[in-house]
Amino acid sequence: MSSQSTDPEASAERRVVTAGPEDAGERIDRFLAARLPELSRARIQALMRQGAVRSGGRTLEDPSARVNAGEIVLEAPPPAPATPLGQDIPLAVVHEDRDLIVIDKPAGIVVHPAAGHADGTLVNALIAHCGKSLSGVGGVARPGIVHRLDKDTSGLLVVAKNDVAHRALSAQFADHGRTGPLERAYQAFVWGVPDRPRGVVDAPLGRSARNREKIAIRADGREAITHWETKARYAAADAALVECRLETGRTHQIRVHLASIAHPLIGDDVYGSGHRTKAARLGGTARAAVAALGRQALHAARLGFVHPRSGKTLSFVSALPDDLIRLADALAADAGRDA
Repeated sequence: MSSQSTDPEASAERRVVTAGPEDAGERIDRFLAARLPELSRARIQALMRQGAVRSGGRTLEDPSARVNAGEIVLEAPPPAPATPLGQDIPLAVVHEDRDLIVIDKPAGIVVHPAAGHADGTLVNALIAHCGKSLSGVGGVARPGIVHRLDKDTSGLLVVAKNDVAHRALSAQFADHGRTGPLERAYQAFVWGVPDRPRGVVDAPLGRSARNREKIAIRADGREAITHWETKARYAAADAALVECRLETGRTHQIRVHLASIAHPLIGDDVYGSGHRTKAARLGGTARAAVAALGRQALHAARLGFVHPRSGKTLSFVSALPDDLIRLADALAADAGRDA
């Protein structure tokens, strides 16, 4: 026997199905698709891989797993609007032509609509700025987007304005500069002073088995390689500025890789173990600068690629934003002093 919950307290995105003894042994994706006709089997499989299905206190990620009697909970993220709307949000345009636009993204803005961020995104701003030229390029939900930055990462990002540019830029980013001039360099303020001038982190990344919202180093993860170089040392603060160049472009790659070598980003509460304890040891000005930051100290400072129409290599540089300049000055000036 099976039944769908009608709990009025449950949100529209939370669905509970009860499996009876007679349902045991059936494939779970097939079972849920039959009981939840508003969701396709492919959609259910995708949601399972995202960790959205639970039963008996366990997260069920394998669509071929077999049903056990009891409650099965599916929590789908709220759907994003089918077509994002243009919004009058200021853009810092570094370069623009008929094929592409390069933006200097501030911290705090999400790149494209997703669960919890239906509007107010960079995509909403781009639609208003570029008009119909973005229509359908790269998909309705993410028009023109060929790469992304975390909400709280600032810096350079290129967006395609037509299909030809989108295909060409996407191919360059997929290659990650291995055979072409694509360049992505980030400035990162980290805890700890590296004991060598440069290094490489080569560690595969995937969704954490413990927390599906986090990324972790996993033997079965996707290849991820980060090259880093120390640019400044703040010994009294036990901190440093490092530049990272990406050989791959995985979600949270820099944040996870630097944390794995005991140099987590300053301001990163997700991957920076002991962040608040380290900040409390700083002198007054530096401590205040870290407290005011409100984000991970990461900035996409350099971006280079081949223009999809002209074939010329374009290179752009973004200076550190004001909050990171204040952080750098504070770390250099009074780090380690008593308040």
